Amino acid sequence: MKRLFAATLFAFGSFFAPTYSHAADKLSVLLEWFVNPDHAPMVIAREKGLFAAQHLDVELIPPSDPSAVPRLVTAGQADIGIHYQPNLYLDHDAGLPLVRFGTLIETPLNTVTVLADGPIKSLKDLKGKKVGFSVTGFEDAMLKKMLTSEGITSDDIELINVNFSLSPSLIAGKVDATVGGFRNFELTQLKLEGHPGRAFFPEELGVPAYDELIYVTRRDLAKDARLPRFIAAVEQASIFITNHPQDAWELFVKAYPNLDDELNKTAFFDTLPRFAKRPAALDKGRYARFGAFMKESGLIETEPAVDDIALEVR
Repeated sequence: MKRLFAATLFAFGSFFAPTYSHAADKLSVLLEWFVNPDHAPMVIAREKGLFAAQHLDVELIPPSDPSAVPRLVTAGQADIGIHYQPNLYLDHDAGLPLVRFGTLIETPLNTVTVLADGPIKSLKDLKGKKVGFSVTGFEDAMLKKMLTSEGITSDDIELINVNFSLSPSLIAGKVDATVGGFRNFELTQLKLEGHPGRAFFPEELGVPAYDELIYVTRRDLAKDARLPRFIAAVEQASIFITNHPQDAWELFVKAYPNLDDELNKTAFFDTLPRFAKRPAALDKGRYARFGAFMKESGLIETEPAVDDIALEVR
């Protein structure tokens, strides 16, 4: 009877207890490019209410200038930036106080690509050939290392700036290979155009494995309590995508109907195994090896301590 009375009092008190409503904490994420399947964990976390469950209101912002993302995050124009691990070392070397606090895509996507039915069967066959590129810097060092592993040098090829027209230049025969095409997009694009490609992977040809896409913030925001909640939500989303890929794809295109085509659908499923399932986890040895590669390649003056450029949020 006492227990019944106590329960009744609790229910009565709960009925008349005041309720409180608090607005979710806003968090802005500046993407490295327009929304695409590479961003699926964040899109799914938003669409499934996983951010909301972490009391977050997350805004995904495509950049007007992709190259400005590191500077804008450093300047406080966004809380989080989607960035490339190789570029993080370049930015740190330039004095930008950015730190990695999570991983989005945990394998390289970069490739050297040729036409599957063309004469290039190995990188040795590129001697005396033309290679198209879009940006300089890391991709130059990557290509040089890959060529060296096959016994030729960058002096043995001719680099051609194709101005972000990688696949069309390869199809048209303007170049014999391209560097910088992503294995989850350009290979599908070539196939859909009726010209299947063959990719050579940097991590198999001398370049240390690295994370293609990472979450970065400015160092003075690294202890912000919103960040571990953000990472918890994208981890849940990545696991959901792995377990329910078709449902995840349908959520993704419901949010972005303009991406409902064969290229993006194939890219979505090709990227599934590459999403970080433990996005907060940091492999310090891997980051140290890649920093040594960047220094050895002459891209940075000083190899940074891992703790200066990457951390785990808790």
